[in-house]
Amino acid sequence: MNAEWDALWVNARLATMAPGAGTPYGAIEAGAIAVAGERIAWVGTMDSLPEAARRAPRRHDAGGAWITPGLVDCHTHLVYAGSRAEEFEQRLEGVSYEEIARRGGGILSTVEATRAASEDDLAALALSRLHALLAEGVTTVEIKSGYGLDVETELRQLRAARRVGRSAPVDVVATFLGAHVVPPEYRGRTDAYVDFLCAESLPAAAEEGLADAVDAFCERIAFSPAQTERIFETAAGLGLPVKLHAEQLSDQGGAALAARFRALSADHLEYVSDASVEAMAGAGTVAVLLPGAFYFLRETRVPPVERFRAHGVPIAISTDSNPGSSPVGSLLLMLSMACTFFRMTPEEALAGVTRNAAAALGREAQIGTLEAGKRADFVLWDIDHPAELAYRVGFNPCREVIRGGRSRSGGGDVR
Repeated sequence: MNAEWDALWVNARLATMAPGAGTPYGAIEAGAIAVAGERIAWVGTMDSLPEAARRAPRRHDAGGAWITPGLVDCHTHLVYAGSRAEEFEQRLEGVSYEEIARRGGGILSTVEATRAASEDDLAALALSRLHALLAEGVTTVEIKSGYGLDVETELRQLRAARRVGRSAPVDVVATFLGAHVVPPEYRGRTDAYVDFLCAESLPAAAEEGLADAVDAFCERIAFSPAQTERIFETAAGLGLPVKLHAEQLSDQGGAALAARFRALSADHLEYVSDASVEAMAGAGTVAVLLPGAFYFLRETRVPPVERFRAHGVPIAISTDSNPGSSPVGSLLLMLSMACTFFRMTPEEALAGVTRNAAAALGREAQIGTLEAGKRADFVLWDIDHPAELAYRVGFNPCREVIRGGRSRSGGGDVR
């Protein structure tokens, strides 16, 4: 970049997370970052600072802090109303997640509460849930719909998600998840509901510009691969990329279907097959693992991390923050769980909430690493080593969050 540089951070240790950097975490000891406008202008060692960086009007001494890219929570359901605490008790008494859903609970109970809530209420509730993530260095968050299942409420959820992005110091990626579960008015008529999604609900979201991507839940208690394919074809016709809840409870071949549509990501994946992993690798589809849901549902089947590694499938990590299966408000906790439950390394886990999470949202060209040209979203941490972010539990060493080259403060007001 040749423009004048606006700000400089010096005396930092950088975990750039840049691929192929040649050092663990892409680390640069005694490093510095220069910013021009909202973009990173230069990254390197203190002893190689260019003259343009030295003239930056704002100079910040990091005091030896580690700096990472801003964290990316790439799979959340933050916009909803109601609580599912009673279902938590039922599961502890031995009732399965599938059985609760078949009884009309689960997602459908949240649908009822969400349909009754105003857009103002939904935005305010989502913002309150977001605060904990912001405090831990999250600078980009994906928010799904999927608790409306009718046109009016799905659009209301997506509008609320957009409002959160305008009100809080965070970038929001909004995903249409009308194919979350079959609503009660379509019980026993799943194909008719898919017709409705493809003809009315999804086109309405696209027409208003409310959706950045389209997701679906491909599972025995939700939508078949054939039904999911119809939704993906509609999304493709509207120019929207796709994602998929796949292979959480059984192997339905959803991940392979997602790969066929070159999906940004396939998420959950506890039951994914070898063939589907190979298909994901060929399509560049990111595997998004959700250790909070694995923990909360007391699952025992671990996603095949070693197979993802062997085939070069990027692995992202997310909270899956939602009321029924992952009421989680800490992305840092997910790093620890990914390491303890899934045997990922701390470096893999950090990549999973930076560069690979960015790729799962189709934003890898803008965010996810500390490289010149990327958006200047980064976090200063009071730690001695990046592994501490996964190692310590109940610990938030976030000193400061920089978003778009400026220090971020406050959580915002809904407007």
